[in-house]
Amino acid sequence: MASPLKRMLIGRPLKSSEAGEQKLGKLKALAVLSSDALSSVAYGTEQILLVLITVGAAAMWYSLPIAICVLVLLFALSLSYRQIIYAYPQGGGAYVVSRENIGKNAGLLAGGSLLVDYMLTVAVSVSSGTDAIVAAIPSLYQFTVPLAIILVIVVTVINLRGVTESATILAIPVYFFVFSMIVMIVTGLIKLALGQDVTHETASVGTHVSGVTLILLLRAFASGSASLTGIEAISNAVPLFKDPKAKNASRTLILMASILGFFFVGITLLAYFYGVVPELKSTVLSQIAENIFGRNFFYYFIQATTALILVLAANTGFSAFPLLAFNLSKDKFMPRMYLDRGDRLGYSNGIITLALGSILLIILFQGKTESLIPLYSVGVFIPFTLSQTGMIIKWLKEKPQGYKSKLSANLLGAFISFTVLIVLFITRMSEVWPVFILMPAMLYVFHRTRTHYAKLAPQLRIDEQMDLPAFEGNAVVICVSDTTKVVEGALRYAKSIGDTVIAVHVSLDRQEGKEFVERWNRIHPEVRIADLYSTYRSITEPLMKFIDTAQQKANQDNYSLTVLIPQFIPKKGWQNVLHNQTSLLIRTKLLFKKDVVVSTYPYHLKE
Repeated sequence: MASPLKRMLIGRPLKSSEAGEQKLGKLKALAVLSSDALSSVAYGTEQILLVLITVGAAAMWYSLPIAICVLVLLFALSLSYRQIIYAYPQGGGAYVVSRENIGKNAGLLAGGSLLVDYMLTVAVSVSSGTDAIVAAIPSLYQFTVPLAIILVIVVTVINLRGVTESATILAIPVYFFVFSMIVMIVTGLIKLALGQDVTHETASVGTHVSGVTLILLLRAFASGSASLTGIEAISNAVPLFKDPKAKNASRTLILMASILGFFFVGITLLAYFYGVVPELKSTVLSQIAENIFGRNFFYYFIQATTALILVLAANTGFSAFPLLAFNLSKDKFMPRMYLDRGDRLGYSNGIITLALGSILLIILFQGKTESLIPLYSVGVFIPFTLSQTGMIIKWLKEKPQGYKSKLSANLLGAFISFTVLIVLFITRMSEVWPVFILMPAMLYVFHRTRTHYAKLAPQLRIDEQMDLPAFEGNAVVICVSDTTKVVEGALRYAKSIGDTVIAVHVSLDRQEGKEFVERWNRIHPEVRIADLYSTYRSITEPLMKFIDTAQQKANQDNYSLTVLIPQFIPKKGWQNVLHNQTSLLIRTKLLFKKDVVVSTYPYHLKE
């Protein structure tokens, strides 16, 4: 029975037949799966400016052509992922495309990169949301990490409630954010066009700035491309959509890309014309909003909706990670627990794994968004590059009608994605080097997992040549600590299943052991008692040696050996901490002993 707290937080269990009700329409899907991409405009322009400011404020005008290049990449990737949605409506995105068209290892590289990237999605989104909160309330600066962890836990609980419910909760702040961004961008551009705002000194477009190099511009472009993270999520999560799945997913992707492009270009233009420079305790978006509206209600409304969508953008990871883990698990590259649905029909094991990984990243990087962004970008541009390459191979092999236009979009996307990836490796190696350790390690784990399942199957499969022993009897070893009601009940059960019953007791004091044996023989003269003296006060070590001896004897007599452990169960769960957990330790050790059956006799206390 689930605890009242779990029911309050997560809700009532859903029947398997209710799974169809947990599908998303286009508007709810936009809230769930696009929040990461849309929210990235809060830090995408800022990442470009952080690179350019190293040369000087005069270099800020380069953000405009860089924004156009990012827009071209967005267009190419959107076309490509739209094709992936129709070609692979079962979901899986870059993992499935790479696996089927390039090879197993390419698929695993894409899948592993995305698994880590979704953890980084949550960490970056929540850290950015925390930054927005701190920008509005600077006194919270010292509590950045604890605040971020609390927000991850809140989003985790929302997602454990199920896809539909989390979408309902998310829709309001997402559309508030969309509304606030449209109002801010349109108002800002109108005020600038009418000359109502006095702009800061900003270098004119085309001004030559010494120190600006091709490498610097490529680095700024690669950093700004962080705004495109999250656009692959829809192709990974096509099964979440209502029928017709592919059509609804495709339309949602186009809508998301259009809004994202408008926001990114609009914010970059406003940042340029207002001469905004990145600051430690105030985000670029915060400064733009303050320039346009001042510190009035609408400024705080923008900060609140930005913080909300940045935190809830983590939901993209929570939606896509479990489905990707499901696909990898279905192919036996990840543990089977990721195939299981929870009480609310979501893949709760994937959700919890993602939350724990994200919290670990937040702690390791101290909630600093700028430190997480480079790894975040690499994690998404690896699958970007692989998925585009996979689609190129697919079109060249199949050559369907009109494939040349599709091939062109994929070629453009693959070229730009690969360029961004190389630039990230060249210019930010000191920040992204963990990728070269993490990815091989993940590939190794994936292959080891699949090898384990491959070896397991024939050992469990029933066939005509089964080599299973035919036991002629059962010997039961019952572990006793004292003569109690728990032991009495266990002893009666042992006699009912065993041809031979032996009680074993471990003494830490010789005199107490002698007295126990005398007491036992008076009460149960029919059951042999073996008293083991532990020189070093260990209960398990002498017990394990005794069971090894008993197992050898049982094998000689062709008997099965059962170890029975009596255990009393407190009425309330918290009372377990008041008692030692020796029985749990014994059971754990016995599980690794071959040909030993481990059984527990539970005695439930009334108070």
